[in-house]
Amino acid sequence: MFRSEEEIVSGESEEESNGVNLMEFSDEILLHILSYVPCTDLVLNVRRTCRKLAMLCLDKSLTHTVLLQKDYKVNKDKVKQLMRDIGKEIYQLNMAGCYWLPSSTIDHVTRCKNLVKLNLSGCRITSLRLSKMLSTLQHLHSLAIDVNPGFDASQLSSECKATLSRVSELKQTLYTPSYGVVPCCTSLEKLLLYFEILDRSREGLMLSGQLMVGESNVPHYQNLRVFYARLAPGYVNQEVVRLYLAVLSDRTPENLHAFLISAPGSFAETGATKNLLDSMARNVRLDALQLPKAWINGSGLLQHLKFNNPFYFSFSRCTLSGGHLIQRVINGGKDLKSLTSLNLSGCVHCLAPESLFRKAEDDIDSSILESLVVSCCNLRHLNLSAAHHHSSESIGNHLCQLLSRLKHLLSLALPVCSITDVAANVEKPPTVSNLVPQTFGRKVRIGIQTYPRNLADQANQKIESSVFWALMGSLRYLETLEIIGSSFSSAMPRNEPAIRNSLPPCVRAQRVGDSEVAAISQLTYLRSLTLAQLPNILTGSGLIHIGLQCQHLRTLSLANLGMMGKVVYTSALMDMLKHCKCLRDLRLEQPYFCAGAQFFQALSHCSSLQRLCIVSRSGTLQSDAVMSFMANCLEVIMCHMFMGEPLTVCKSLQQSIVRSFQADRPALNVVIFPLLHEDLTEVIRDVPMRHLDEITLFKSRVAEEPPNLWW
Repeated sequence: MFRSEEEIVSGESEEESNGVNLMEFSDEILLHILSYVPCTDLVLNVRRTCRKLAMLCLDKSLTHTVLLQKDYKVNKDKVKQLMRDIGKEIYQLNMAGCYWLPSSTIDHVTRCKNLVKLNLSGCRITSLRLSKMLSTLQHLHSLAIDVNPGFDASQLSSECKATLSRVSELKQTLYTPSYGVVPCCTSLEKLLLYFEILDRSREGLMLSGQLMVGESNVPHYQNLRVFYARLAPGYVNQEVVRLYLAVLSDRTPENLHAFLISAPGSFAETGATKNLLDSMARNVRLDALQLPKAWINGSGLLQHLKFNNPFYFSFSRCTLSGGHLIQRVINGGKDLKSLTSLNLSGCVHCLAPESLFRKAEDDIDSSILESLVVSCCNLRHLNLSAAHHHSSESIGNHLCQLLSRLKHLLSLALPVCSITDVAANVEKPPTVSNLVPQTFGRKVRIGIQTYPRNLADQANQKIESSVFWALMGSLRYLETLEIIGSSFSSAMPRNEPAIRNSLPPCVRAQRVGDSEVAAISQLTYLRSLTLAQLPNILTGSGLIHIGLQCQHLRTLSLANLGMMGKVVYTSALMDMLKHCKCLRDLRLEQPYFCAGAQFFQALSHCSSLQRLCIVSRSGTLQSDAVMSFMANCLEVIMCHMFMGEPLTVCKSLQQSIVRSFQADRPALNVVIFPLLHEDLTEVIRDVPMRHLDEITLFKSRVAEEPPNLWW
């Protein structure tokens, strides 16, 4: 039953009534405030408070687009009621990653007769349910779905195929070799394909990437403008994507302006792919490009491709030299103000004139980076990680000084060794990290070093004059920062056993420590921070500065900080966490990490925390502390811990968490497992793709994909 605004205020004291009444704000201001409230709360709760809010909560600006993808509290009944109340008003519905909802929930989407865009990635859906739902959505133009084992395109009705024939944007995640619904989409302009097919079945049988004979020419690409394919590791994914590309090699769409293939490892070029690239060089002008490294290395492809107004380039892991980058990509300093995103991760020679006789650790050619900065002055996303970018001692030519000119940067990824202040290297005292023998893949045990108390103070006195401090001060609006060791590799690879040993850090990286981390605290609007393989962290004091100053921080990932044999920053991390009220995702990867009562008590201050992942070889955990933490932090829906505890301890704790909290948290996903157990890969394959891709697996995410690739 509705109440009037007067009734709402009547119970307030005279002092309170003299204050500001929310209902006195204009409708425009109230609508803006309500836009931050989840749609399920608006429709099912807020609108029942009074008549004015009942009217505003059903405003078209709030019901036109419904986002459920991170509404972890939504359940089947809420979705049913939501669709019943405002289904006809919804034009865009995003349910991506709602893995916890039963497949029958999809049936209620049929009430949204006017849907134009629908995202069901990560949702469980069968061929028959998909057919029934799409048969009623005659206005649909954008669709995202998963194709799981058992999918059968022959079960799609003629009405469903008619809807698909009008779809112009399709995002399809494949867990089995299949074309999915692509052959039915005859009007495709944008096609996004994510290949997540495993090479082996759960029974250990080898899978084949071969599809049905005669289907290779079925997809309709004549109107295609954007083609994107991202492959998980595995040869089956490569086999299947080649079948999708076969049609493109026969006839390249004239309107194609974005061609992107992200493939890890070696993805060899074939005759068909070579014909495709040759055809592209002759017939199209691109705005976005990403190719497997084997397709670019040693070829003159970049010299022949034509670009219009490029906004995204990715040459990740390519042996592209700086000379080729300047001459073939930005055409000797050509104005590329349109370029907003550039991924050069793993391009070890991209800032050097030639790569033939150059060592990876040699100094960069600052003139190449300067040309890049001048030509691409509007860059918003830049990734230079996974390489040794060492600046020379020339004044004014340090990498940090040149990057400080990019005032529009929103996200940045750098190798640790690139931020070292070269002039200060001689002045800084040697640390234990410098004394570690640089052996390859060999364990080295080191004694615990006692540091002079004033060592950190000495470093902090110099920080404000360092080039990295100046860089952080010039990038005031940076939202995402990644500082990753050039030789860092996570202990949790995708489809392989955990890595037991890691490569030693770069010599220059051993000079980066607490004072450099403290410089990051200048980034007032920082939302995501990744720090990996910083061996000279002595106390972690810089983390406290970040916790105090970066109040918008939502994602924090820390890996291998300080000496590998001892966790030296636990106390500072706990102090930091007490100030991180907006933190939602926390990932820690550190050998010998102790997840005990004090740590979880500090973590409980993060009232907004939703996802936690701890990866620790030989690490320990305290079960009672974990249970208490889960009881106190009501928003946590993901708890992944890969530690050194026995399997029985891990299983017992996992079962206790699920049994105690699953009923109140429908999206709860718990995985607690020994890191070095032989069955780890089997456990990981059951983790929802949203969590696996966004937090559980470590990777650089800056400029990983073009901005706004999908709505």
